[in-house]
Amino acid sequence: MRSMWTAATGMRAQQLNIDTISNNLSNVNTTGYKAQRAEFKDLFYTSMRRNNIVDDEGRPVNLEVGHGVMPTATKRNFKNGSFIETQSDYDVAINGEGFFAVELPNGDIRYTRDGSFKLSIDRNQGTLVTTEGYRVLNDANNDIVIRSGLGDITIDERGNITAKDEADRTVNLGRLKLVRFMNPEGLLSEGSNLYRATEASGGEIPIGANEMESKIAQGYLESSNVAVVDEMVKMITAQRAYEINSKTIQTSDEMLQLIGNLKR
Repeated sequence: MRSMWTAATGMRAQQLNIDTISNNLSNVNTTGYKAQRAEFKDLFYTSMRRNNIVDDEGRPVNLEVGHGVMPTATKRNFKNGSFIETQSDYDVAINGEGFFAVELPNGDIRYTRDGSFKLSIDRNQGTLVTTEGYRVLNDANNDIVIRSGLGDITIDERGNITAKDEADRTVNLGRLKLVRFMNPEGLLSEGSNLYRATEASGGEIPIGANEMESKIAQGYLESSNVAVVDEMVKMITAQRAYEINSKTIQTSDEMLQLIGNLKR
C-alpha cells in the first residue's frame, strides 16, 4: 500500500528533525553556536485524474495523491546569542554580523564566531590562537604577535589591538580580521566552531574599520543562540508526528490483513 511508504518517509523526516533538535540542545553551552532548523518539502504526486474543463463543463479539480516528504536543508540561524562576561583580555565577541578568520596548520582559512582566544608562547613572544592552536589573523592576513614586556592589552570596538610597553607607551598590534558573507547560510560547518566558505556562501568580504556596523566587545563571549524552550516544543511536536506516522503504518498493515482474510 502506498500509505506505508508515505508514512515511512514521514518517520525518516522526523528522525532527521529529532537529530537536528538534539544537536541544538547538546550545543546549548557552546560558544558562538548557531541553532539549526530542518526544512522539508513534499514529494512528487501521482495524478489519477486531471482537471478537464471544456466550455465551462467538466472536472474543476485534480485527483492526485502524494508520496510523502523529503528533507531539503538544515538552515542556520545567525542571530546573535547573549553575551557572557569573562573579564579575559583575549576573549572577544561580535555584536552584529561578521566572523573572525583563523588559519589552519595547512594554510587553509576558516571562519568562526568563537572569540575565546588564547596566547601561544614561543620564546619571547606570544601569538593569538584559538583553543585548538589555530592562528588568529589580522586584516593583513598575518599573525597577531604580542612580544614580551607588553601589557594592558586592549581591543576596541572596531577590533584594533593595542598594548602598553615598559615605558607606558601605546603599541599598535594590528586589527582583528573581520569578514562577512553574502549568504552565510551557505557556509559549511566543519566542527570545532569553524566554518568553510563555499560557492553557495560566496567568498569572504572583508569588513573595514570605517565601514563596521558590528562592534567588538572585549572581555565577553557570545553564547549559543539556542532557545531551549523552543527546541523542547519542537521535539515534542516531532515526537508526536513520528508516532502518528508509525500509527499510519500499523493501520495500513491491519487493512492489508483484513484483505488477506477475505479469502477465508
